[in-house]
Amino acid sequence: MKEKEYERVMELESRKLAQEHNRQIIIQTQKEVEKNNDSIAELINNKLHEHNIKSFDIVGAIGAGKTAILEKITDILARKYKILVICGDITTRVDADRIQKKNVDTIQINTGRECALNAYYILKIVKNIDLNKYNLIFIENVGNLICPAEFQLGMDKRVTIVSTAEGEWVVEKHPLLFRMSEIAIINKIDLKERLGTDLDKMINDAKNINPNIKVILTSAKNNEGIEEIIKELNL
Repeated sequence: MKEKEYERVMELESRKLAQEHNRQIIIQTQKEVEKNNDSIAELINNKLHEHNIKSFDIVGAIGAGKTAILEKITDILARKYKILVICGDITTRVDADRIQKKNVDTIQINTGRECALNAYYILKIVKNIDLNKYNLIFIENVGNLICPAEFQLGMDKRVTIVSTAEGEWVVEKHPLLFRMSEIAIINKIDLKERLGTDLDKMINDAKNINPNIKVILTSAKNNEGIEEIIKELNL
């Protein structure tokens, strides 16, 4: 399929809101949207590999610490790599501004009412930037543990970040995202004792959902686990 034949991947309204006679049409449409998104994601991944660019999709809820962890790792990696960070959010460029202070380029995508980035957004960027300028790309997805599971973005690996502040049930409640991630980061472990969060349950849940997942414990506040993340990303 040629690039120009790709149509925009749009977020669908919940199928439960549809009337009975329309429901099957909506379900079929959603399948086509997901198939289309996967084709675009594959195109993106191939394009990045052509330019020897390593790429990672960072997913997590609002407040889990995605931006804080990206600040820490890009601050270290900027000495070695030419980095681009793509930030997704409903509105504002607060996160992009924070990360840009670490001497890396940033691009902000504001999705409006859409609750996750999709491959279409990333394709538009890939087609309109000089990929020769970079050898490492991070995507910080919209703060959400549900919608991003529907859309692959064409990155080499997906990293899901949760925190002890979200409680020990957060992993078990979001199995799909952990099933399709290579790395799980449990952040804010410095708050574990104060909050009484069962850290062992979170670790075991992640491994039960995905036996191949690598679980890393971090405290972005105290720099704990940051070097381990970089090592696991083979950077």
